[in-house]
Amino acid sequence: MPIVIPDAASLGVFAAAAIALLLTPGPAVLYIVARSVEQGRVAGLVSVCGIVTGTLAHVLAATLGLSALLASSALAFAAVKYAGAAYLVYIGVRRILAPSDAPAAPRELPRRALRRLYRDGFVVNLLNPKTALFFLAFLPQFVDPARGAVAFQVAFLGLLFALMGLASDGLYALAAGTAGQWFKRNARVLRFEHYVTGGVFIGLGVTAAFAGAGRK
Repeated sequence: MPIVIPDAASLGVFAAAAIALLLTPGPAVLYIVARSVEQGRVAGLVSVCGIVTGTLAHVLAATLGLSALLASSALAFAAVKYAGAAYLVYIGVRRILAPSDAPAAPRELPRRALRRLYRDGFVVNLLNPKTALFFLAFLPQFVDPARGAVAFQVAFLGLLFALMGLASDGLYALAAGTAGQWFKRNARVLRFEHYVTGGVFIGLGVTAAFAGAGRK
């Protein structure tokens, strides 16, 4: 089977959108920062490993699910792509209009064994709606059925996203573990997280719409 990957332009757009999403505070990032602040860099990096394992579970599900969807109906696959772009914009607008639920001050977290931190990180990202939306609504925009090997295309993009997540989340863990007290003193900035998250989702939706429209 020939190796099929997106062209350079599509790959660049995908990478830029993935970076924007990964750097946006969400359940996974907040979990990593909280654990790094309370227990140090090692605990943060172990939490990152759990988060990345959860991402790989999303990659596997997307690879199997999207490939099966295309095999059953090309029209259904196209509908998922276009509906996904619209849904991302909707989620972004709703997130901006929603009040912030971030606490004004950080909570003290109990210390946990590294094995427990890994497991909790896996569960956090497995159930992370931000990650699920990325794979279900955004990633399909960059899969071109006409090029063939849909499963390989999905797996390639998913693994690329996982590797980028490993790098960005690792930086969060190292920074939070090193500057733990600063993060505690400046936790109030999280009250504006919903504006940042909403803006990123709207941007992803618009990007996805244009990316999908360019594919025939």
